[in-house]
Amino acid sequence: MTPKKSDFRCLDRMRVRWAEVDLQKIVFNAHYLMYFDTALAALWRGFAADYHPTMALMDGDLYVKKVSIEYFASAEYDDVIDVGLRCARIGNSSITLQGGIFRGQQLLVTGELIYVFADPHSQTSKPVPPGLRRLYEGFDAGEQMVQQRLGNWQTLGDGSTALRHQVFAQEQGIAPDLMCDAHDATGVHAVFVNLLEQPIACGRLVHESASCGRIGRMAVARPLRSSGLGGQLLQSLVEASRQRGDRAVTLHAQVSAQSFYEKHGFTAQGPVFDEAGIPHIEMQKTF
Repeated sequence: MTPKKSDFRCLDRMRVRWAEVDLQKIVFNAHYLMYFDTALAALWRGFAADYHPTMALMDGDLYVKKVSIEYFASAEYDDVIDVGLRCARIGNSSITLQGGIFRGQQLLVTGELIYVFADPHSQTSKPVPPGLRRLYEGFDAGEQMVQQRLGNWQTLGDGSTALRHQVFAQEQGIAPDLMCDAHDATGVHAVFVNLLEQPIACGRLVHESASCGRIGRMAVARPLRSSGLGGQLLQSLVEASRQRGDRAVTLHAQVSAQSFYEKHGFTAQGPVFDEAGIPHIEMQKTF
């Protein structure tokens, strides 16, 4: 059956680059494979999962077995195209994806991509793990892929610590002993998890004073940044502050993220200062 654009929950928008056009001034046929391959990253962002840690957790990896493409019309230089992917079938060890590339509502190219789940060392096939099956089937069924947890350190500390270590220590080079402090024990913590219970975003709310809260330790897994997840996390902590009766909430924003917080109603207070070797600025939102 010929797919329609509305058939795809995952649509990755791209713009055709000059380097992808051939002497006929249309996209060289092999680049459509690259478009589908690039859209796989968007599909995994839709899963709210980080591909490589997930494959390591499942002790396997996905390998291309077969790809077929059918051409209906050509994309041209500077066209905006939407590349859709969806799961068509999951067998014992294989996953078949159906793809469609659209310019507006016009179907340009369809594709079928067959992957085999296999041992990364011997490259022999293995059964598709239930967790991986859940991601593909749940996404195409329209399930909510992210769940929010709000609670105390005893309940959510493990997930927060793991994500803080990934973002603050490994990516930003912050000393591990600065990731956690005494405020964790008394703070309200927010952790977002995916369908595999992997933490993908975290933050906390502590008391700044009797009528003011402070948000901090905000972290989002790298593949899911710019997906709106950080905004959802921030809003959940702001709302927790509002509901407990605070009149304002503050935070120490990394200067590189100042515009992000401004979009969510925070304003800068005072000069830039150093914290853990990174330029910060205090910001506040009043209720």
